[in-house]
Amino acid sequence: MAKANGTPRHPEAASPAPPRVTHGAAPGAAPDVTPEKLRAWWAHRQWLDGVHRGASPAEVLAATGWARSVGGAAPYLGLFARAGLDRQAVDAAIAGLAVHELPAARGCTYVVPATDFSLALAVGAAAPAGELASAEKHLGVGRDEVEQLCLAIGRALAAAPDTPQDPAALRVAVGGAVRSLGEAGKKRGLSTTLPLALALMQSRGQIRRVPTNGRLDQQRYGYLGWDQPVAGDAVDLARRYFAWAGPANLGHFRWFSGFTAATARRAVAEAGIVPLPGGPAGAGLLMLPELIDEFAEFTVPAEPYYTLLAGIDGIHLLHRDLPRLVDPADAVRQLPSGRGGKAGRSFGGEADPQTHIVLDRGRIVGLWEYDAERAEIVHQPFVPPDAELRAAVARTEAFVRDRLGDARGFGLDSPRSRAPKIAALRAAAASGS
Repeated sequence: MAKANGTPRHPEAASPAPPRVTHGAAPGAAPDVTPEKLRAWWAHRQWLDGVHRGASPAEVLAATGWARSVGGAAPYLGLFARAGLDRQAVDAAIAGLAVHELPAARGCTYVVPATDFSLALAVGAAAPAGELASAEKHLGVGRDEVEQLCLAIGRALAAAPDTPQDPAALRVAVGGAVRSLGEAGKKRGLSTTLPLALALMQSRGQIRRVPTNGRLDQQRYGYLGWDQPVAGDAVDLARRYFAWAGPANLGHFRWFSGFTAATARRAVAEAGIVPLPGGPAGAGLLMLPELIDEFAEFTVPAEPYYTLLAGIDGIHLLHRDLPRLVDPADAVRQLPSGRGGKAGRSFGGEADPQTHIVLDRGRIVGLWEYDAERAEIVHQPFVPPDAELRAAVARTEAFVRDRLGDARGFGLDSPRSRAPKIAALRAAAASGS
């Protein structure tokens, strides 16, 4: 792991000394497994306990897992919460290729540390290959046609190696090598052959997509030539995953990886992952054997430590099992608004949070959104607000206002589209519900 880069931190990021981990059970003892301990352990392993401030973006991502990136603020919020990192520090790490946004597991886009570039591309390669096979079957796109387009793209990028070229510029540069797929293609979300070739070249490490203004939350991109090796397999990913997310069950690992049940089982076995001993709360959970004693000794910190995170932060999305982070009393809470702004859905019945979340020792203790018009966070707490919670909200509010400008959940999110959720959060907070 690289040394911390000493990047200056946001002045609002300073916080009181967090509660430290305490230990109890003797090494080798069977762990005491409770939902509260599991939640606190996951937060501890995710560096959401305040003890890693000043770490570099690459260090954070290597230790806690790849950060899902969908054109919103999630990577910035996650790195700020874990290490107090300013947006400029993250953008500098991207510009210097210490971290990069890549198609990775399941073909989804993640921000990945340089140590994992090869593995991320390897485990994500099946997605563009599958898209090409589908285009061959349904749209009559020949594999040789796409390979010829890849060569044309490579020549166009080599002609201006230091200048990112966006898709519009590339279409002009490759001329007749790119073909319209007509109405049939549009119905399948593929208007030309260009996206097929770009995705294939990214998965091979031949090109990389870079944000044209250096920011992850703007969704304007260009492409540069690259020569990145692609290497790694399911066993490598299993060891990474269970270091970030363990204990987890096979279904959690399959969700993250996109592997079949047979591939996931084989990878877990060959990686040496073992069942977590303990009570019923740990049933079916698996863990790296070298972490068993550490987990057994770990006890839940006595004092709260609050962090404000995106709804797709790794604390949730590595498992995508929302109830494990929710107290039963909170599971029946009504959402501030459901999909399409419709109320009446319960929090515990969702696959994913419909807003950003507040976490304390692994438990979701509130919901929040950013009101860009008023430049403030609107927060619905599940617990009585104390000074520490108010300070955490104020720190994140200053970070979003001064460094990001907004806290979009995803690329198409906007202040207008989330206005109903903000109004409902504000009303719930005022009523104390």
